[in-house]
Amino acid sequence: MFIDSHTHIQISQFDPDRDAVLKRALEAGVSTILVIGFDLETSLGAVELAEKHENLFATVGMHPHDAKDLTPDVLKTFRELLNHPKVIALGEIGLDYYRNLSPHAVQKDAFEKQLDLAEEMGMPIIVHNRDAYMDILPILEARRGQIQGVLHCFTGDVELMHRSIEIGFHIGIGGIVTYPNAKDVQAVAREVPLERLLIETDCPWLAPQSWRGKRNEPAYVRAVAEKIAELRETSVGTIGEITTKNFNSLFKTH
Repeated sequence: MFIDSHTHIQISQFDPDRDAVLKRALEAGVSTILVIGFDLETSLGAVELAEKHENLFATVGMHPHDAKDLTPDVLKTFRELLNHPKVIALGEIGLDYYRNLSPHAVQKDAFEKQLDLAEEMGMPIIVHNRDAYMDILPILEARRGQIQGVLHCFTGDVELMHRSIEIGFHIGIGGIVTYPNAKDVQAVAREVPLERLLIETDCPWLAPQSWRGKRNEPAYVRAVAEKIAELRETSVGTIGEITTKNFNSLFKTH
């Protein structure tokens, strides 16, 4: 069995066939799906969807693209939602210096405020990081021992991976690991300590190589596990078992 630790199946791309998507996931052996919020609307949508399905959990948070929208009222709503029994993390939060849709200072302020909230509530975090390791890792290092979570869709090299796990974080590997030229991600997948590994799709984006350019979905997390198993010369069952154990331990779902 597998757990998809990062999906956005609450958004409109899945409105026409969401039930069929969930059915295909179960048929592929995906036992649990984490639905990730990235602003107020999608956070509320994640919670609403998780309430309807026993095997779905939700997160709430403000993505760096929309950092300017993190008002005191939104933070208050996130604080309230973090008490919901189906909400198991704060995220996705972080920094994005690739698209730069919010100024860096605004992104950092929103990130720090949400880190404060995660510490206050004792919740793990889902970190979005694109081209911002030089700022994200020092921020997290300053909170070593106070915060834990996962660096999702990890695209750094092995050195950055080791630095991340030394802070106490897990590494989320997605469909990029199946791309022929993704040598850094493949090296990370081969060398990350198994007890710090999570698998994800980040659907509807970043579909594995066999579906590249098409809408991604949770069933395809199996392809991620298969590639990691190949890289580590182990069984796909072992990857499924270990990443499921890691998820349940980090997010305290059992």
